[in-house]
Amino acid sequence: MKKKKELPQPYVAPTKDARHAGTFEIFVPAPGRERPHRVPIKFDTEGEAERWIHSQEGAEAIDRLLKS
Repeated sequence: MKKKKELPQPYVAPTKDARHAGTFEIFVPAPGRERPHRVPIKFDTEGEAERWIHSQEGAEAIDRLLKS
């Protein structure tokens, strides 16, 4: 049985920018792109970022990124 190539799920990572040290940001892998899209919102905790991904607002923003 062949595995279907699926797009990886959006994920949370610590912010690398020193000006925003201690915050988290969300990355959305996209087809045909080498680097994932970055959601332009910073979160204070990893849990807040995870909740945003699964919220209605987050799902809509992720869909808009993938359609662009």
